[in-house]
Amino acid sequence: MRKTLLLLLALACAPVLAADYVQQPGSTLAFAGKYQGEVFTGRFPAFTTRLAFDPARLDAARLDVAIPLAGATTGNADYDGELLGASFFDVAKFPQARFTATRFRALGGNRYAADGSLSLRGTSKPVTLEFTWTPGARPVLAGKATVSRLAFGVGGGDWADTALIPDAIAISTRVVLAPGK
Repeated sequence: MRKTLLLLLALACAPVLAADYVQQPGSTLAFAGKYQGEVFTGRFPAFTTRLAFDPARLDAARLDVAIPLAGATTGNADYDGELLGASFFDVAKFPQARFTATRFRALGGNRYAADGSLSLRGTSKPVTLEFTWTPGARPVLAGKATVSRLAFGVGGGDWADTALIPDAIAISTRVVLAPGK
């Protein structure tokens, strides 16, 4: 009985960790902006997400998203050629972007903010991802962020003209998750 009591006490005092999740098929990571006033959209089909998250333990939450840039596509061959080249993503020198967050805030209801850092083209800057959390056997994180492309040197030179391409690029994601191993 004493051993059982000690075991229960030890378990009660153990830190509660956030649940670990890994990305599942059906997840999306997209971007949108304007070029000469016309909206364009694109996606990163090969990104991977790892998440530690429990709404009751935001202090233990962690998010890591790896984004291979060579797969970025807008569906327009002309745009895609420029996007992957030296003026924009420069995938030959910078093949991957990464978003990591270790500070999470509750925004009310099932809405949260993940304050993190985006590393892109050799530069790291703060970015906040606001998202909704839908729990379940296959939880879903659906979020949005705005990124200043010029802060990362994306679209430099002639492309730096914000009348041609505005600085703000909208990012959206829908990540289907499953418990990690």
